[in-house]
Amino acid sequence: MNNKFSRRDFIKVGGLALLGTAGAAAANETFGGNAADHNHNSQAKQDSPHTHVLYQGDHGNLPGTVGEVDHEANGFNPTDTLTDFDYGEVFTLPNGQTLREYKVVAVNKNIEVLPGLEFPAWTYNGRIPGPTLRAAEGDRIRIHFSNGSNHPHSMHFHGFHPGEMDGVPGTGPGGLVEPGDSFTYEFDAEPFGLHLYHCHVFPLARHIAKGLYGAFIVDPKGGRPPVDREFVMVQHGLDVDFDDENDFYAVNGIPFHYQNHPIQIRVGEKIRIYLVNILEFDLLNSFHLHANFFHYYPTGTSLTPSEFTDTIVQGQAQRGILEFTYRYPGMYMFHAHVTEFAELGWNGMFEVLP
Repeated sequence: MNNKFSRRDFIKVGGLALLGTAGAAAANETFGGNAADHNHNSQAKQDSPHTHVLYQGDHGNLPGTVGEVDHEANGFNPTDTLTDFDYGEVFTLPNGQTLREYKVVAVNKNIEVLPGLEFPAWTYNGRIPGPTLRAAEGDRIRIHFSNGSNHPHSMHFHGFHPGEMDGVPGTGPGGLVEPGDSFTYEFDAEPFGLHLYHCHVFPLARHIAKGLYGAFIVDPKGGRPPVDREFVMVQHGLDVDFDDENDFYAVNGIPFHYQNHPIQIRVGEKIRIYLVNILEFDLLNSFHLHANFFHYYPTGTSLTPSEFTDTIVQGQAQRGILEFTYRYPGMYMFHAHVTEFAELGWNGMFEVLP
């Protein structure tokens, strides 16, 4: 009989991530021990009468709310990721066109995704998600990509570009960059909107699930109407036991981060969120905002919103821009409107100050 501890079992066991060092050890044992072992046959812990059950009301004692991951060791903090836009190194070409140059390196890196639980990620620039690359429509984009890992990788951008710049095996040398090799992707940034990039080497699901993705923002000429705050949120999953099923869900790398570290904004501020879904192994993801509605711009390719709502659904690689303002101070939740996703990490809070 297969007694592997499933993600649904984890929902029932609120104590797993709540027990400090003991909880961390249990998590590591449950999800394969040493990350290098990829052990898929861990034995489940037996439930006891004292098992925490989330729906019984633990007054905030959700998995992931006690303890803290080591953001310094990880090399990134999801709070910083919200506003970390990489505009590249800027030059002016002889024809007057703006040139933006970026450096991206694929590296293997163990990332602590819950206290004591490391995920052996494949990353761009050592973080999940990779850097948010940003440019204006019509800019010349030059991405110097180096593969510092032990697997072949690539960078595939959504948008317009020549076939040899598509980052797909069989389209040219940039379609499969071997370990130790490099390639420079170059094209004009268009159309304006919210896009993304990811590895397109096969098996594609594994390369994406391990962390090789990021947001790519192309601003319209002249920019969008001004707002007070801009945030980027990349939705994804974490398959920590490599069984092609997500064990946790997150925004910007770390489950529960914005639950533990609410995003501070102010009453009356106009907020813009660049929301990307790159979730692997599940067909759909969603975003729900509490006590408010937002204007939604699918793919960001129009300056006119398509709807005014509080919930949207996205398939993999779908993305959109949300704009909203809070009227009242307080704590307001945002989360995937799939209960399992929310209970396994994809939820957060806005702390709205007067």
